[in-house]
Amino acid sequence: MNPSHVLIVDDDPALLQALRETLRLRMEDVRVDIADSARAALELIGSTNHDAIVTDIKMPGMDGLALLSEIRARRPDTPTLMITGHGDHALAIDALRGGAYDFIQKPIDREYLVASLRRAIQTAGFRRNTKEQQLALKSHVNQLEQTVEERTRELWEAKRLIESPLRLLIGPSRQMEKVVQQIRQVADSPLSIIVEGETGTGKELVARAIHQLSTRGKKPFVAVDCGAIPDTLIEAELFGYEKGAFTGAHQRKEGRFQRADGGSLFLDEIGNLPLPAQVKLLRALQDRGVQPLGGQLVRLDVRIIAASNVPLAREVQAGRFRQDVYYRLNEFLITLPSLRGRDDILELANGFLVEASMEFGRSSREISEEAAEVLLRYAWPGNVRELRNVMRRAVLVASDVIQPEDLLLAPVGAPPTIAPRGEPPTHSSLKEIAGAAAADAEQQAIRRALEATMGNRSEAARLLRTDYKTLYLKMKQYGVDAKRFKALPAQ
Repeated sequence: MNPSHVLIVDDDPALLQALRETLRLRMEDVRVDIADSARAALELIGSTNHDAIVTDIKMPGMDGLALLSEIRARRPDTPTLMITGHGDHALAIDALRGGAYDFIQKPIDREYLVASLRRAIQTAGFRRNTKEQQLALKSHVNQLEQTVEERTRELWEAKRLIESPLRLLIGPSRQMEKVVQQIRQVADSPLSIIVEGETGTGKELVARAIHQLSTRGKKPFVAVDCGAIPDTLIEAELFGYEKGAFTGAHQRKEGRFQRADGGSLFLDEIGNLPLPAQVKLLRALQDRGVQPLGGQLVRLDVRIIAASNVPLAREVQAGRFRQDVYYRLNEFLITLPSLRGRDDILELANGFLVEASMEFGRSSREISEEAAEVLLRYAWPGNVRELRNVMRRAVLVASDVIQPEDLLLAPVGAPPTIAPRGEPPTHSSLKEIAGAAAADAEQQAIRRALEATMGNRSEAARLLRTDYKTLYLKMKQYGVDAKRFKALPAQ
C-alpha cells in the first residue's frame, strides 16, 4: 500500500513541526510536506498530488480561504481541512461552503485531527475510484452539510468558553461549575463585577471570559495592573491628559478608560489603587465618563471588572479601600476557589500535559500513581498557574511516565509544601486512643464501601458522602487497595 501524502500549511514554524511530528507518530506510512505560507503551498501543490491538505485560515498575505479556492480549482479531488485559532463560526461556515472537508479549532485536539485526516484520505480514495464510490461520497457530504448548523451552534457556545483562556481553569470540579454558571449569568448584564481569589487562580482569565461572552466581545479588553503603576502616574494612566496639562505633557495622552470605550476595563489588584485615584474612579463610575487632566468630561461606555487577591470587604474594614467605591463596584461578586480546595487536580494536570505535549511536539505522557499522590497532597500556593507550569516542565524532563522527581515542586532549601504522612499513633493519652479508634472506624467504613461497590472508588465515595480526592488520600493513608475488592460480591 502506497504511503499517504499530506501537506500542512501554517505561518507558525513551531506548530508546523509539532503537527508533522504528531502525524508521523500517530499515522502509519505517512509522508508529510510543510509550507509556511499559501504561496509556498501552491508551489508544492503544482508539482505534487497530495492525499489531503491541512491549512490555517488566518495567515499573512494570501489567507486560508483564498488558498482553499485555489486548491479547489487546481486539485478538486484533494480534501482540505481548515484550522482556525479564533473560534470564528462565520469563517468555519465560509470554509465548509467553500468546499473544505472539515475545520479544526486551536488548541488542536490531536486525536480529532488524526481521525479527520484518515477519513479525508479515505474520502480522497473514493473520489478517485468508481462511480458508486462517488455516490457514497456525495451521501457523506450531504450528511456533513446537514450537521453544519448543529456544529455551528456548538462552536458559537464553545468558542468563548472552551477555546477561551478560561479553558485552562475548567475541569470536572463542582466549584468551577458554579463559577462558569456565574460567568454566563452576568456576562451580558451591565453590572460591574469583582473577581476575588488567590494569586494564580485565574482572575484575569475569568474577566476575559466574561468579556468574550458579552455583546462587548468584539470591542477592546483593556487590562490594568493597579499595583504595577507608580502612584504619581496612576491617574494619568487611567484617565489620560491633555497637551500642556502639566510640565512635560508635550502631547495629548489617551487614558485606559478611553481605550476601553465600548468594551471592558479590567482593574487587576484594585486594592493597590491609591485612595486619591479611588475618588476619581468613583466619579468616573457615577458620571459614566472621565475628565482627563486639563480637559473636559468625556462620556464613555465602559464595563468595569475588578480583581483582588484578598477580600475587598476586609480591606474596607481595615480602612485601606473606600467603602463607597467598593459598593459601587460590587454589583456582582465571583469568588474563585484555590486549587487545593478543588477535586479535579488530576484532570487539570492531564489537560495541561496534553496541551504542553502538543505545543512542544512531544509524545503524550502518563502520570504515575506515586506522582498523582504528590499532586493531590501538594499545597499549591501558586494555584492553577503553578500546576500548569509544573506539568509543562514535566513534559520536558520526564520519559513516558511522569514520576514524582519529574515534578520539580520544591526549590532547594525551601520548606516542604507537601503534608507528611502521619506517624503511627501511640496510646499514651485518651486523645490519642480516641484518634486511633476513629481512624480504625474510618478504615472499616472505607473497606465496607469498596466491598459494596466491588472496588469502584467513585461509587464508594458517593456511598461515604465524600469526594473522590478525600477517599483516594484516605485509601493511601490506610494502605487500602481497591483491586482487592473487585472480585468480591456486593454485600
